[in-house]
Amino acid sequence: MSAVESGKRGDVLFSRRQVEGLIANGHLITILNGKVLKLDNWVQYHPGGDIAVKHMVGRDATDEIQALHSEGALQRMPAFIIGRVEGRWTNFLPPIQGGKFRPYVEGEDLAYESDSGHPSSHEPSPAPSPLFEPADASANLTRRKTGTVYDHGHDAGSMSSISSAEAPPSKPKLSSIDRRTQEEIELDSAKYPPLDPVTQDRIVEKYRILHDRMRTEGLYDCHYSSYFIELCRYTFLFSMFVLFMKWGHYAISGFFLGCFWHQLVFTAHDAGHMGITHNFTADTVIGVLVADFLGGLSLGWWKRNHNVHHIVTNSPEHDPDIEHLPFFAISHRFFDSLRSTYYERIMTYDAFAKFLIRYQDFLYYPILTFGRFNLYRLSWEYLLKGQGPRKGIAWWHRWFEIAGTIFFWTWFGYGVVYKTIPTNWGRFSFVMISHMVTMPVHVQITLSHFAMSTAELGEHESFPQKMLRTTMDVDCPQWLDFFHGGLQFQAIHHLYPRMPRHNLRPAQKLVQQFCNDVDIPYALFGFVDGNKEVIGKLGDIARQAAILAKCQRTIAASEDYGLH
Repeated sequence: MSAVESGKRGDVLFSRRQVEGLIANGHLITILNGKVLKLDNWVQYHPGGDIAVKHMVGRDATDEIQALHSEGALQRMPAFIIGRVEGRWTNFLPPIQGGKFRPYVEGEDLAYESDSGHPSSHEPSPAPSPLFEPADASANLTRRKTGTVYDHGHDAGSMSSISSAEAPPSKPKLSSIDRRTQEEIELDSAKYPPLDPVTQDRIVEKYRILHDRMRTEGLYDCHYSSYFIELCRYTFLFSMFVLFMKWGHYAISGFFLGCFWHQLVFTAHDAGHMGITHNFTADTVIGVLVADFLGGLSLGWWKRNHNVHHIVTNSPEHDPDIEHLPFFAISHRFFDSLRSTYYERIMTYDAFAKFLIRYQDFLYYPILTFGRFNLYRLSWEYLLKGQGPRKGIAWWHRWFEIAGTIFFWTWFGYGVVYKTIPTNWGRFSFVMISHMVTMPVHVQITLSHFAMSTAELGEHESFPQKMLRTTMDVDCPQWLDFFHGGLQFQAIHHLYPRMPRHNLRPAQKLVQQFCNDVDIPYALFGFVDGNKEVIGKLGDIARQAAILAKCQRTIAASEDYGLH
């Protein structure tokens, strides 16, 4: 498309109703800096997967797009512009999350404007929701700020149409799960800034100012000397693995190989976010060499999974990083056998899950020791099913990754385990030790989110507030940064995913200042205390599961099937 054609299309003014109509017709429409983007033709080529795009439909995705994409990708965005919107955009609930959209009838905006004079206030029919009110449905609520807690009081004007003799309509009786969900929403609504446009716009404005400041101060510049140190560490660990293998000390050799894999994960994570060279192709090659060829894990699977995680963090129905039934449930909402929009299946809360969840706080560390085996399964499922893009700039990734995983199982599975280790017991102990040693990285990943909020505050919550509400940082001395590999700064990383991890520590103070300025609590725990928070959260859900099971048995015995 020529620049002239792009300019003409970009001048077309769309109303909110027209955008709604496009989405109702099945188009993937999102807003970027006031421009209307139609992504129908691009979604099949998107290197980060189609699901991440679908979660941005109907939303102002400016902050999410700019946070997760390189400068080169952003420069290609104008090719998808079909028009523009005026004023502040009010988000829709995306269809993948249950939003309902009405087809647009030509001239509908004019008819509505002549009736009401306020076309921008024309709202779509409400989307399906739980029995309770969403947190951002605050038309008849005002919020009074007191410290860092927000009190909710009724707007006197909102009651003017109800006579003193009239009683408000009674709400449907809530189940115990819905009551608990409502309590969590109210708790977060009191703890975090209100969701009114003025407050959220102020947060977004300061977030973007901080982003510009970080660029100016060079925090997006990668210091390659830091990766030289990483390379020296990797070389040492791999050399110890080879040396002890040669000496016949297979258990010790497996220990060093596990440490090698543990450290490699951090560089693969950097490359997946284009945080090394900031070049899509270069970082992809680095990431595949590290993840697939040396670790046997698919970088493409990780990108598809991780991009969704960064957009819908800690959402029980949508975030694959917290969807671990039957082994773990970090929210009582999993008791309802939710449908995962990522895995496109029902996460059944069956008898096996009910048993495991009741003891999940005790099983947390033992189960995580086997986490790497599950990553192999997910990687091969992604590659064999061709879940990644098969066309466009990333068409070759799948074949490069398949070659990488075959190479891995050739050198590791055949060359080391089968050919080098002479006994079955030696093979078993080597494999188990090398994989169980990687357990800390699974703890580090889950530590940042398992103890944080899973409440849904609605589509009007800003990107920075949601990231800080659902993510915690881990406080550790600087000399231990190599062990955590940047995962101790997950809150900062979620705000600025492409920032090189070696710059996250100096960025921490700036983010803390930002949080103080906008009154968003910054969750920071020591490693031990953070683990206590996670175990405490898992224990709380386990107790709820036990109580629910007891109630269900009691109800079944009494044949009382009402809501309790």
